[in-house]
Amino acid sequence: MLVYPSGIDLSSRTLQHLSGLLAGHRRRIGSRWRRLTCGRQALLVLAHLRCGDTYGRLAAGFRVGVATVYRYIREAIDLLAALAPTLEQAMTTMRNKAYVILDGTVLPIDRIAADQPYYSGKKKHHGMNVQVLTDPAGRLIWASDALPGSVHDLTAARTHGIPAALATDDIKCWADKAYQGAGQAVRVPFRGKGLRGWRRHHNRDHAKIRSLGERAMATLKCWRLLRKLRCSTTRITAVVRAVIALELVT
Repeated sequence: MLVYPSGIDLSSRTLQHLSGLLAGHRRRIGSRWRRLTCGRQALLVLAHLRCGDTYGRLAAGFRVGVATVYRYIREAIDLLAALAPTLEQAMTTMRNKAYVILDGTVLPIDRIAADQPYYSGKKKHHGMNVQVLTDPAGRLIWASDALPGSVHDLTAARTHGIPAALATDDIKCWADKAYQGAGQAVRVPFRGKGLRGWRRHHNRDHAKIRSLGERAMATLKCWRLLRKLRCSTTRITAVVRAVIALELVT
């Protein structure tokens, strides 16, 4: 396989953070020797997450085996996922915000038609439903565990306890029409076509506020691995949490 130099659109701070995390982990487990240094392992993991490079391409580029690449990536993702905030921890941050924005996305996965629970009727493809909370500027605060793509956004939000948590802490939240019935803490636009008067103005102002939440979705999709996940569905939550942990340190 031919090998060529390439670049990753991330800062050195991200690389140093992950490298330090791996170094601490190696000291804790007493790892004496590895094929790659902590810095090189961190670079390998970031190339996988950010660029979506496959195990085979990374193995050729870093001159290690495919099994080694798999172990290195899994180890780093688990370490990063453990640092991602829980919903309770994220509430501490959200209490200091004027409001938050709730939105859901379906991350594409490589499943076939037989895997019906993962098929999203809204997106017309197989995927995993992830709920995201952002601040008024559209910066990521928290992301949920991944559920099958067939799960409706409102059902997913209730499953994760988002409306109840927002209501308990009296946090204002803006969301789209999919969250109708989520409770008083979640503000949604009016349904229907041809709205007039103050309802029309309300929906327009609501859309301006909620549109900033799309920045968070764009931020997630900058990590190209999330554009087409080919790993086991049981690993997708850890991958999303790892990305969130990296975004929060940059």
